[in-house]
Amino acid sequence: MTAALRPLASEGGVQASARRPANGSRRRAGKAHVEWVHDRLTGRDWQIIEALARLRVASGEHLERLFFSSLSSPRSRVASRSRALRRLTAWRVLVPLERRVGGAGRGSSGSAFALDSVGQKVLLARQLADGTAGRVRRPSTPSDRTLKHALAVSDLYVNLVELGRVYGFTVDEYRVEPRWPDGQGGQLGPDAYARLSLGAVVDHWWTEVDRATEDLETTLRRKLMAYLDFARRGQLGPSGVVPRVLVSCSTEARRKAVDGLVSHLPPPAGELFAVTHAERSAQFLSEVLKE
Repeated sequence: MTAALRPLASEGGVQASARRPANGSRRRAGKAHVEWVHDRLTGRDWQIIEALARLRVASGEHLERLFFSSLSSPRSRVASRSRALRRLTAWRVLVPLERRVGGAGRGSSGSAFALDSVGQKVLLARQLADGTAGRVRRPSTPSDRTLKHALAVSDLYVNLVELGRVYGFTVDEYRVEPRWPDGQGGQLGPDAYARLSLGAVVDHWWTEVDRATEDLETTLRRKLMAYLDFARRGQLGPSGVVPRVLVSCSTEARRKAVDGLVSHLPPPAGELFAVTHAERSAQFLSEVLKE
């Protein structure tokens, strides 16, 4: 189990059919309803809330792989996940986004979820109590392109967590769309930042999830040059290091094209950038960590 995830808690006898207070209407989540929900959240519920706060959006399949993998059979994992997501949706902790992942007929595994208003309120209350309050936002329904990109960023995290369970490394930190000063009044804006550790070895990565929607010679080149200029000026990123940059490509043809682009960039592009197919991105990061 990774450091980012605590051991799974039982459902504690809370059933999906538990009633909400009468004032917990769809139009307004009052204080009484928020407190009622807070008192009934299980350890696994909190893990789901914290994961969605971290990732912003995740599919039902992602949440099953993260938090229901210890159940004995595929049927029990699907059933338990479906009950939990229905209950949290009914309580307005989660909101299913309107567009479905992979088409109709896939149940909650084919839905994308984000934090609803009650989920954000209980999370904020916990953060205030812990002194770690940050900004939480109830998302609007994204476009298909935006949703697919966001889910690809989440997919990398889920894949890393699963590989960490196998190989013994931890995902110590994973931040979606972090911003970092570039030293010239602007900001670097990777799709994600990951900090992985295996024993005393710690790797830092900025990640660009490339779905071949940006022009290679203009938009992507400019983006990669911003990272390269940052490194060449001796600027430092998180933890006082310069993270390497992973470009995770949606197709093999795109991977080859991006790899060609990187090969023509000035030094230290060859050391700074790594280009992989999305299906191998998590495996690649784990292999580098074990070197």
